[in-house]
Amino acid sequence: FVSETAAALCLSAGYRDAGDRMWQGLTLFFALLPCALVQLSLVFIHRDVSRDRPLVLLLHLLQLGPFV
Repeated sequence: FVSETAAALCLSAGYRDAGDRMWQGLTLFFALLPCALVQLSLVFIHRDVSRDRPLVLLLHLLQLGPFV
């Protein structure tokens, strides 16, 4: 997950340097959309296992790792 996100960000930076804004935007969209969907699903997991807070925190940190 981390390497895929890093590769997408490097590719997006390459598109930015080439001046191709459309491909840069699409690359960022398809790289960040899965991160947002995973966080949304973790919100529902959080509601189901609200007693085990360290597990939920670990799950959030693992998915936000590329941005931290």
